[in-house]
Order: sequence, then C-alpha cells, then structure tokens
Amino acid sequence: MIHLAKDTIVALATAHGSAAIAVIRLSGPSALSIAGSCFYDKNLKRKEVSAFKSHSIHFGVLANEGQILDEVLLSVFKAPHSYTGEDSVEVSCHGSMFIQQQILQLFLMAGARMAEPGEFTLRAFLNGKMDLSQAEAVADLIASNSPVSHQVAMQQMRGGFSSSIKVLREQLLNFASLIELELDFSEEDVEFANRGELKTLVSSIQKLLFKLLQSFELGNVIKNGLPVAIVGKPNAGKSTLLNVLLEDERAIVSEIPGTTRDTIEDSMVIGGVLFRFIDTAGLRSTDDVIESIGVNRALEAMRKSSIVIYLFDVHTLSSGDLKLELEKLRSHIGDSQLLPVGNKLDVEDQKELSAEFADIKDILFISAKNHTNIDALKNRLIELFDARTVNSGETVVTNARHANALRNAHMALEKVKQGLEQQVASDFLALDIRYALEELGQITGQVSNEDLLDNIFSKFCIGK
Repeated sequence: MIHLAKDTIVALATAHGSAAIAVIRLSGPSALSIAGSCFYDKNLKRKEVSAFKSHSIHFGVLANEGQILDEVLLSVFKAPHSYTGEDSVEVSCHGSMFIQQQILQLFLMAGARMAEPGEFTLRAFLNGKMDLSQAEAVADLIASNSPVSHQVAMQQMRGGFSSSIKVLREQLLNFASLIELELDFSEEDVEFANRGELKTLVSSIQKLLFKLLQSFELGNVIKNGLPVAIVGKPNAGKSTLLNVLLEDERAIVSEIPGTTRDTIEDSMVIGGVLFRFIDTAGLRSTDDVIESIGVNRALEAMRKSSIVIYLFDVHTLSSGDLKLELEKLRSHIGDSQLLPVGNKLDVEDQKELSAEFADIKDILFISAKNHTNIDALKNRLIELFDARTVNSGETVVTNARHANALRNAHMALEKVKQGLEQQVASDFLALDIRYALEELGQITGQVSNEDLLDNIFSKFCIGK
C-alpha cells in the first residue's frame, strides 16, 4: 500500500448496511477537488470546496450531471490538520445502501480509488500523525468490548505506551552514539562511554522491559477476555450455571449425566471486565470414546484458564471428598486460581453447609437453578481479576508483537551486560545495542518495513 500513498482514496467509514445516515471518507491530494466537482447548493450552483475553511461543515447536494443523488453534510479537513495528515473530506449522507453506492461511484469516476483495509490509519502513521503502536491501538479501540479494554486501548492510542518506549530508546541511543564514536578511534584505545554508567542504564532498562513484559499477561486477558473453566462431575449443574452467568440458554441442560461432551464457550462483561466462560464435559472415567475426548478437552481447558470453577453438588459430596477432588485438580491446573463452588443449595441448609465445609478456603454456595448467590459468585470473579495495574494508569502491553519485541530487546541487553562484565570490544557491544534499539524501534515504527506495515494494516476494517 505504501507505494500508492499519494493516491486519493475513498471508502465507507460507517458499517455496511442500511442506516439513518452513512459517512463516506475521502483523503489525499485531490480530495477537495474531487468533492468540489460534484458538490452544489440547492439550486445546483457549484460550491468551491477548496475555498472552505478547515474543520468546517457545509450543507448542500451531491449531483451527477445535473441529477441530484442526495442532500448531504460535507466536512472539510485540510492538511496537515486531519486524521490522515492529508486533505480530507467526510460526507454524511442518508444511509440507503443505494445512495452509498451511488456516491462512492461518483467519487471513483472523479478520480479517487477504493481504500485498502486500514489505509487511512496507515497514512496517518506515514504522515507522522501517530506512531505504529498508536495505530495498532486504533484497531484495539474499535474491537474493545469492555470498559477495561476500552480504557487500555484509549491510553495506548493517546501515546501512553509509546512514551515509555521512546524514553527507553533515547537513553540507550545516547550511549550507543558514544560506543559508535569509540569505533572511529579504535587505534587510540579511548573510551567515551562510561562502562559503569552503561551497565547501570542497561540494568535499569531491563527492569522496565521486564515490568512491561509481565503486564502482557494482564493485557492479553483485558484484550481477549479472562478464561474461566467451569468443571465438575456429571450433573453438577455446570451447563445451568453457564446459562445463568450468560443470561442466555447457551448450553443444553438435562438430568441425564454426560450431556455435555465438548467444551462450550461464550463471553460476558461483568464489572467492566470481559470473562470467557467455558463449560466442560463432566469429569469421570468412561468407556464412551466421545465422552472421553470431552473429558480430555475439559482438562486442557483447565490448563489454559486463569480461573477454574469447581462445581459440585452439595448433597452428594462430603468435605473430605471435596478436599481430595481439589487436590487432584491442582495437579492439572498449574497457576490457575481454583474456586470451589457448591451447587444445588437449599437456603435452609446454608448454616449446616458452612459448618461442614468450614475448612475449605474461599468456598461459595449457590443454586444455579434458583439464581441464589449468583451475584456473590460474580463479585468473587471480579476480585480474582487483578485490575490494579489498569487503574493505576501504568502502561499495559496488550499486543503480542510488542511483547515479542520487548523480549528480544531484553535478551539483547542481557548480552550487553555480559559483554561489559567480560570487557569485550566496543564493536561487539555496539552490535547488541543496535539490535536492542532496532527491536524497540519496531514497536513504535521508527524501524519498519513494508511487509510489516502491510501485515498490520491489512487486519483493519476498510474505511479506518
């Protein structure tokens, strides 16, 4: 797309389909003249769009050879004060799909071409309106599906993550320049870069990189949802609980044990956090080939989940048996948080059950069928999600590409540290520092190539 960046592009900016209004976006060197070639007042007197002030909105009609297509509002944004940094026009028209297509055809015949996916944001990046991590945050903002994911995407789009990376890169770049300078005077055996200060700086940057890498686990959860596996023996009420949490009849509920033979997954926002609930096959030994596959998938779902709800029937499982079951589960779930939940609660049995299971930590009693204590379960799930990093305004990494670059930069700086301890030559230090700088630069786009950019922006929707 980069070699076509001087074309004037057009696309529908609103969702495809009929609506009250639609917005069609033009951007490029001929945007004003193309819009001006078919924009008139009500009496079909042509309006000089190029003479309009930037950030102004004008009422008129779009017409093709004297035939009026629609009454529209035309918004003008002149370079460099636009989203793309180019001359841009946005047309708000009636949302008929026929009208949308007619206007797009009108602009195409006047010299525009259809935009590629993400091309408007690509141009914003190429014209210095945002860096690469901010551009990727635009896609995250569009895809945000919870208050927390929206908050993190907005923070990154406004440059929160970029600022952190730029500071680290500038500090390292200063020392890299001194190391490079030493190479020009290699025969005179002089040192311009203080090795002690460089070692301190490298350690400091590594700590910050490690902190950012640690935030990726939280960031990935924020972006894709916190996986919660609902496990237990057959007929414990797992499918009923899934339906209650999702407020929808998502899973088949039956008195017949082993009804669920595969994992069923769906998402729900609770307390501003996106949770991905996974209903699993009942855990038991079975000769049924299909059911055994479902049990194996249940075990796999547990290993991949951040939280595992172990659901059991309070009338069929004793405190001692529950302890044994929980011990077995802990050998499968690794670092996942285990939440024991007793189901099929009768309200009058609450005190008796609390006494019987008093030595089981963090246990909850519910009735999925009667919706008893479901709010308490939701609150416990929110408590298990650690949102402190988000709320404190600290940078959270949500992009796997960024995490990989941070990891590579951290490893390169580890080589620099080892080189300093072993007193290796400046050219070897310079090589590893350059690699670390390149990895950090790839996050913000200071170092990039056409394949990388095409790969990133091709995942955007057309019109953004």
